[in-house]
This record gives sequence, structure tokens and C-alpha cells, in this order.
Amino acid sequence: MEASKVVVFQVGNEEYGIPVQNVISIERIQPSTVIPKMPSFMKGVVTIREELVPVIDTGIILYDRTTIETDKSRMIVTKTEDLSVGLIVDDAKEILDIPQEKIKQLNLLAYQKTSYFLGVANLENRLLTLLDPNNLFESLEGIKQIKEHMNSLV
Repeated sequence: MEASKVVVFQVGNEEYGIPVQNVISIERIQPSTVIPKMPSFMKGVVTIREELVPVIDTGIILYDRTTIETDKSRMIVTKTEDLSVGLIVDDAKEILDIPQEKIKQLNLLAYQKTSYFLGVANLENRLLTLLDPNNLFESLEGIKQIKEHMNSLV
């Protein structure tokens, strides 16, 4: 069986994984330009490698609370079908190979309502919730407004 390679990051007290093929880079947090009238989870836009990237606070999306930026905070730049997106996280920890047999699909009602959860990796001494950044981005309320604004800037 093939292993899944993921970038492991932390939001709050939980660890998450994003498939490495969706990650463009991991950056230090940088000041962003705030765009008025955008959803509260969108912190603004930054320029990364000559591309404008919307910056999204995963703390607000997952836990309804703003991520407090520290020296460990990072922005994981991910690619979705439509554009690149910067996800603010408490810490980007490691790149990990997860054996396929360690990944469990979840049928819990909460997970059914959140299409961006791919499953949970049950590893020694830790659980990782695996996220699909494309589904995460598409599921956000106000995403159409963000896409339209980003397209108008190009």
C-alpha cells in the first residue's frame, strides 16, 4: 500500500495534515494588506513569488477564534483549483509519510458536514486530521466574493 505524504501543522491543540502535493511553500507570517468588506476569516492579501495570495486564518475557520501569532506561527501556501491560498497556522511541524492503512475514514455526523476532512490518521501517540485544502476553501461562506476580488486584481 502506498503512503500519503502530508505537511503536519497545528491549530489550537490539534494537529492536522494537508497532502504535500497541495502545498506550495511554508512561509513566515508577513504583514498583509487588509481588504475591506471581506469575510472575517480573510486576513488580507500578500504577495508571494510575484503572486497575490489571500490569507486565511484557520483558527477562525476551525474554532471560531483568531490565531494568536507567535514566533512559531506560519503561513502554509496551498494551491486550490482556482488560486493559491495562504493558511495561517499556529505551527508547521513536519512532513510525514502516513501508511494508507493508518488512515481511517470518518462517518461521524460532524465530519459529514465538513467535506474538507479526508479522514484521521491514527499514529503512535497522536491523531492527525487530514484536510483537503480545495474542499476547505470551497466550503467557506463568502468564497465567491474573495475569488471575484482576487480575479479583479489580476
